Amino acid sequence: MSRKLTVCGVCEYRNINKPSVVWCSKCDKGLCGKCKAHHSASKAPRDHSIVPISEYQKLPTNLLEITQTCPIHNEKYQIFCKKHDSPCCRRCVVETHDNCKELNAIDDVIRNVKSSSAFLEVEHMLAELSENFRRISKHRQNNIRSLKENKTKIEKEITETRILINNHLDKLQEILIKELYVAEEKGK
Repeated sequence: MSRKLTVCGVCEYRNINKPSVVWCSKCDKGLCGKCKAHHSASKAPRDHSIVPISEYQKLPTNLLEITQTCPIHNEKYQIFCKKHDSPCCRRCVVETHDNCKELNAIDDVIRNVKSSSAFLEVEHMLAELSENFRRISKHRQNNIRSLKENKTKIEKEITETRILINNHLDKLQEILIKELYVAEEKGK
């Protein structure tokens, strides 16, 4: 697990190692209990959403790897360029996106994402996919059980057939030996 998740970002800045208990996605930092209280009380980060670190760690790794800062300018992304389908910091906008027409504030883009039709559609598709996986898993378990039952039944039939064949061969042997003795007696 990344040190970034396990240690309080604010305390680490002050060279103190305290475990983080919550994650602030806006600050991109873990916070210990004391720093969480200050974070919630301060005016600027008051509207930031925080989640328990245990919940944050359950997110898929590729989602956790998404950075909120521009790797070129080391500034927080603030704008989203629809033309290039990419987030931009304020310096990126000036340097590479000055001719782009559809630039929106990231906060405006993500504000209603949970209620958007695309989000609801993806959520519905994931629910259907989950149900399909559950059904497939159940069918697979039924098939495995059925195969085991059929295997046991066939093994039993083979054993019973073997016994019938052995009994039939024993009777044939007995009849042939009797006929052999009778033929021997006639020959004498």
